Amino acid sequence: MSITTEADARDRADMEKLRAGHEAALNDLMERHATPVFHFLYRMVGNEDDANDLAQETFVRVFKSVKSFRAGEKFSTWLFTIAANLARNHFRWRSRHSALSLDAENPETEQSIGSTLPANSPAPSEVALAEERAVAVRLAVQKLPEDLRAAIMLCEWEERSLAEAAIILEATPKAVESRLYRARGILRERLKSWL
Repeated sequence: MSITTEADARDRADMEKLRAGHEAALNDLMERHATPVFHFLYRMVGNEDDANDLAQETFVRVFKSVKSFRAGEKFSTWLFTIAANLARNHFRWRSRHSALSLDAENPETEQSIGSTLPANSPAPSEVALAEERAVAVRLAVQKLPEDLRAAIMLCEWEERSLAEAAIILEATPKAVESRLYRARGILRERLKSWL
């Protein structure tokens, strides 16, 4: 049995336990999936606090919607669909309300995410260049339209297949492939000075 299949089987078993009223099974699901969900949401919304809130809401929805989970369905795909929908709702809400800049620093640490990336002891100039490049890439991705950004994040950063991304984004695999093509073209143009 492959690792992915074992993980899927554990997820399905935990969902069955949760459906049967064993609430502790949600802790096991959260232990395995909270970090990837948070990272996905952080990349989507560009704000750590919002990503934390949305990640918590994702698992609240899992708990509330446990009966709608189909046994043959892949849990992680279902989970990321919930997270993506919450991110879309967040964008709609944010478009109607004033928002902080996506370039804003974390007020608690006064650092952007680019300044917190670990280094493997390269020269300081290499570290600075890598941080600038990382910030440039993140900013370029953040400036993509929501549908293109979500496709890039799911397929490139979360390493989801086109089929899985299509389910999460409620689109066809061909539409996701098209979004990836357009997003890569835009990123190539915006980042040509770094390439």
